[in-house]
Amino acid sequence: EPLAARLRPRSLDEGVGQRHLLDRGAAFGEMVRAGRPVSMILWGPPGTGKTTLAWVVATETSAAFEALSASTAGVKEVREVLAGARQRLEDRGQRTVLFLDEIHRFSKSQQDALLPGVEHGTVILIGATTENPFFEVNSPLISRSTLFRLELLAPEDVARLVDRAVADRERGVGETVSGIDEEARSVLAELGD
Repeated sequence: EPLAARLRPRSLDEGVGQRHLLDRGAAFGEMVRAGRPVSMILWGPPGTGKTTLAWVVATETSAAFEALSASTAGVKEVREVLAGARQRLEDRGQRTVLFLDEIHRFSKSQQDALLPGVEHGTVILIGATTENPFFEVNSPLISRSTLFRLELLAPEDVARLVDRAVADRERGVGETVSGIDEEARSVLAELGD
């Protein structure tokens, strides 16, 4: 796996950046820690952790994780996920997080296909978008979701990730790299955006 995938946080507490969402007392973090996530739209620039947060929501709440990309999936795939989620809920009582990347690329009718699953609680929809959801996501879906805005990671957050990668012998590069020059660390943190 690529380094970014190996270092992906396994819990909210391992998250870096997005303190307004992850800190104790923040609505997003408290909802997930309590095991009561709701359908949501994650809105922010690329590379801010939208996919990671969706995966952590599923992990922290012991939900199944289904991921679709709106640029390649359609109504057929949505219906298949909803059917599997319904079956999983009936058979094992396990919830399903449906992560829909680039939700803004779905047409209004494709977005409508998500409504029954969201309304009936068959899935916890987590839509990710880089576009303003008030212009790109239809009103019925917005009204059934909570919107969370993500921010770019600060250079000090990226530096923490670099440090984590260098120090972690199991998931990072700590097995082959013993340290990093401070100037190189600063450059990586700035370029990492």
